[in-house]
Amino acid sequence: MISFKIGSKERKNKRKRGRPLGSIIRQNIIDLLFVLKEAYGYEITKYYNQLFPKTTQRNIYYHLNKGVMTGEFKVKRIKQEQGSYSWGRTAEKKYYALGKEAKPNPSEKLIKEINKIKTRIKDKIKDEN
Repeated sequence: MISFKIGSKERKNKRKRGRPLGSIIRQNIIDLLFVLKEAYGYEITKYYNQLFPKTTQRNIYYHLNKGVMTGEFKVKRIKQEQGSYSWGRTAEKKYYALGKEAKPNPSEKLIKEINKIKTRIKDKIKDEN
């Protein structure tokens, strides 16, 4: 039997109402940033799509902004980078780090995979120079 609070009477069913606060995608980003320490949005998207089921860049940015609001992420710094982009001469890179509310729980396998990708990227940069 489900009963609800009417007037001053107490609800018997203590279910929480509304959407749950957590997100699988946001938790994956938390685990990713735990290993990377800090990264900008596009970099997070590149790592995420190599490690987890693919998602859009817009979805990653949504979860980064939502995580800033909930305290799971913080914007560590904002960097203006000069270049020749399709939208203009500068690009703004927001570097994200873990916030106070983040609860990282990365597996050993995930940590190894992230470090492999980091090594691959560093080697690629060395080869280009």
